[in-house]
Amino acid sequence: MTLDRAYAQYDIEKKSLLVAYVLWAFLGYVGAHRFYLGRPLSGLVMLALSTIILVLSLVSFGFLSFLWVIVGLWWLVDALLIPGIVAGRNARIADRVLGYRG
Repeated sequence: MTLDRAYAQYDIEKKSLLVAYVLWAFLGYVGAHRFYLGRPLSGLVMLALSTIILVLSLVSFGFLSFLWVIVGLWWLVDALLIPGIVAGRNARIADRVLGYRG
């Protein structure tokens, strides 16, 4: 693969910090930003946790709605973790596409 083609491939695959934060802001409670950043297992756990808490809140007529604090705390912590996750993901993409050049 030529260097120009490798850079083009990197540009196609790299993850955007802005997109990650937009997903976090609007769909973060279901883990959309984690799916985008290549962390499907934790995204699935966040989605399942949100779904379970929603069902429990509906079944209990809102008495268990305080459980949203769990997802809310995870969501807030992710706001601090996103820059590092994006940087790590992009570094792995660069290593794979461009090859380590020391």
